[in-house]
Amino acid sequence: MVDMNPPDKMTDIAGNAGQTKGNLSMDQLLLRGIMGGAYIAMGGGLATVVGTGIGAAMGAGFGKFMAAAVFPVGLVLIILTGMELVTGDMMLLPIAMFQKKTSFSKLMKVWIFVYLGNLIGSLLYAFLMAYGPLQSFDKTTGAATVNAFGQSAIATAEAKVLPYMAAGGMGWLAAMLKGIGCNWLVNLAVIGSMAATSILGKVIMIWFPIMAFVATGFEHCVANMYFIPAGMMLGAGVSVADWWMWNIIPVTIGNILGAVIFVAMVYHYAYSKKI
Repeated sequence: MVDMNPPDKMTDIAGNAGQTKGNLSMDQLLLRGIMGGAYIAMGGGLATVVGTGIGAAMGAGFGKFMAAAVFPVGLVLIILTGMELVTGDMMLLPIAMFQKKTSFSKLMKVWIFVYLGNLIGSLLYAFLMAYGPLQSFDKTTGAATVNAFGQSAIATAEAKVLPYMAAGGMGWLAAMLKGIGCNWLVNLAVIGSMAATSILGKVIMIWFPIMAFVATGFEHCVANMYFIPAGMMLGAGVSVADWWMWNIIPVTIGNILGAVIFVAMVYHYAYSKKI
């Protein structure tokens, strides 16, 4: 028989985790957020490399699955090593607040400083990838060229912004809706990992929902703090304003709604002890 925490205990653990995070100092939240952003970017960079060329050779669906299959390494690293991801905190802090274990001011402190940290960490890793593995150098002249993996990064960045921009208001809404679906799945992974009592169990519970959100094509604000800048650094036709207006802002709003409504509120109502 597999040992696991029942849903009521899992939800209580989630509230306790939110309480602990709310009591962290701003410098701790920022530092852990930087590491969390870098870890998600590690999964993103790996997904770009693994997924390059597979879709053309074996079909689009299989190509998306292969990229999605390796992306969860980022959340595995965050949860098992105690770093911070704002999209998970979008669920954990509200649950803690609903359980009267933290306050709205602490929720905002966590969201703001972890979001900023995630952005910094993602940009640092995007720089490392863009000027490292996503480029190649001519063995004779030493000239740098964007390699196949870099071209894939450029295509990803443009695909995450330009279609939404071209569609206008409906594109903005689509990005937000994809953000909702994403963080519904991400936080099922986060809270589900709290049901598991072994490292293997946590990894499995994290892997399936994260793989599902990536393969489905949903949008994650922190992942896009890596994917889009990495492509921009290599020449993608996306400006900073485009990146934020047509992806990060609507996706962040969607991520918040997905986490609060479909996970925090549902599990609190279903399983939290009434206070």
